[in-house]
Amino acid sequence: METAPTPQHGRTLRHTRQIECRGYLRDDGLYDIEAEMRDISADATEMPFARVAAGGAIHHMRLCMTIDTDLVIQDFEARTETGPTPFCTEINAAYRQLRGLRIGGGFRQQARARLGGANGCTHLTELLGPLATTAMQTVMSVQRDQSPWHAKLAGEAPLPRPWILDTCHAYRIDGDGAKVIWPLHRRAGS
Repeated sequence: METAPTPQHGRTLRHTRQIECRGYLRDDGLYDIEAEMRDISADATEMPFARVAAGGAIHHMRLCMTIDTDLVIQDFEARTETGPTPFCTEINAAYRQLRGLRIGGGFRQQARARLGGANGCTHLTELLGPLATTAMQTVMSVQRDQSPWHAKLAGEAPLPRPWILDTCHAYRIDGDGAKVIWPLHRRAGS
């Protein structure tokens, strides 16, 4: 992906961060959500505890959680495949503390309260954001299959306020997106 500002100047690649997330529906109705992050050094890098070859990973970390349809974390695993110190793997088990939390409003703050600072790994904790978003998108994809949005809009009865309103600019309550998913004439009390 090239996103160079204009005008272009001579540039030298120094670092690449790759994040990939995947969501799976399991045969038992639960979901496995996975996130993987790699920090790749363009040049050989000398660090206090390791030497990283050009193109090698400074960080290679994975998160995997199992959630239910209510977005409650049933199981959680953190793995540090590669870290800049031999001590990085010591914190992986701490991420099991996330079991029982529900992904939704306040999730990141609750996770930071448990795993912030010396109680966690900066990079694993940062990866929780994309992991949580992937969880929501995965569960919503199944919900859309089971109840397409256009079926919800059939009829003329009042509709409850959609949860997605005011979560972003596109779905602001006074915007055109809100009028499509929650037509003015279908709002309770209108």
